[in-house]
Amino acid sequence: MDIDARLAEIERSVDLLLNLTPVNAAEAWADFELSDFRSVPTLRLRPLGFEPDLARRDLYNLEIEKVADPALHTLLRTKRDEIARQITALEDRDTSRFVHGSLQLYGGISPSLRSAAEDLLAAIPAQSPPAPSVTAGAFAEAAYAEMNRYRADHPDFPVHVDVRDDVSELMVSFGRLLIPESAVFRSDRVAPLLHHEVGTHVVTYQNGSRQPLQLLTIGLPGYDETQEGLAVLAEYLTGGLDPRRLRVLAARVVAVGDMLDGAGFLDIFDDLQSRYEIPRRTAWIIAIRVVVAGGSVKDAIYLRGVSRLLEAFAAGVSLDALLVGKLALDHLPLIQDLLDREVLQPPWIRPRWLDAPDAGQRLDRLRAGLTVMDLYEGEATP
Repeated sequence: MDIDARLAEIERSVDLLLNLTPVNAAEAWADFELSDFRSVPTLRLRPLGFEPDLARRDLYNLEIEKVADPALHTLLRTKRDEIARQITALEDRDTSRFVHGSLQLYGGISPSLRSAAEDLLAAIPAQSPPAPSVTAGAFAEAAYAEMNRYRADHPDFPVHVDVRDDVSELMVSFGRLLIPESAVFRSDRVAPLLHHEVGTHVVTYQNGSRQPLQLLTIGLPGYDETQEGLAVLAEYLTGGLDPRRLRVLAARVVAVGDMLDGAGFLDIFDDLQSRYEIPRRTAWIIAIRVVVAGGSVKDAIYLRGVSRLLEAFAAGVSLDALLVGKLALDHLPLIQDLLDREVLQPPWIRPRWLDAPDAGQRLDRLRAGLTVMDLYEGEATP
């Protein structure tokens, strides 16, 4: 379908994720340290590599109104509108308008989500034990090895790993794993992160690329929440969702809530440390992710995505359907119908995290019904 392919092409040119990633995070951290952690960091974003007005013109020149199938018409129109919101949000970077665009793309925080986050932070003891770490280069080697494990079973599986000095966080952008050059990773987090980034984000991208609907590579409208929730549950199924990771996911929700309530960077940074005992460097990372570009709510989708998926698994949702590409829970009826009619094919690649020791037992627990609090397997704070 020409419209489908063109929408995918336009979203790749817009590249929301990369265009909202600071290019100077390492330098900003060094300056923040020199200020004794009292100056608000200046985060620089890369110039846009596309012309917003031309991208909008391309979007609205697509004759979506001529698509006869009602479900596909709605899907394509909704995706077009989502890309238009991405373009506007990128134009609004570093203005007070940006946070409103972020809310349109990712949604806000419900009282129940904020409460769940605070309950996790209260129940899980703050822990900062010393742990061995690995460099970005060592992580890249592990990522190459992980991708080559997939390639051994699927020779056409592409291997794209880039260590870059212009990204501030680990991410997958259109099937490519991007690793910050200055990053350091806890060695016990390497395997869970690879299941998260490669086993979920890269695998679903590649599965989507084998489908006739190209939007399944870049993501159906609103896919991010389900995709990140699934990636976190991949960590859980492999035994890698440790207490410190759960606290970070909860702290992200609290930080987004504070930002929406008007808190600035220093208030968020200090609150994470003093009230929730988040380690200084982790508090910095959480805070800059929340204030970047004028205020981003994206980080709330991780815990919200996990919560919604737990409810879905307990209700009997098919995991296989979630793996055909990048989609949201709301799209499952449409995706299942297309699978049943053999318009879509079953997932090309099965994630390796499904074959991890005890993954089957853990998946059975999810299907029996769990809450986010049940994902914490340690002793609660008295």
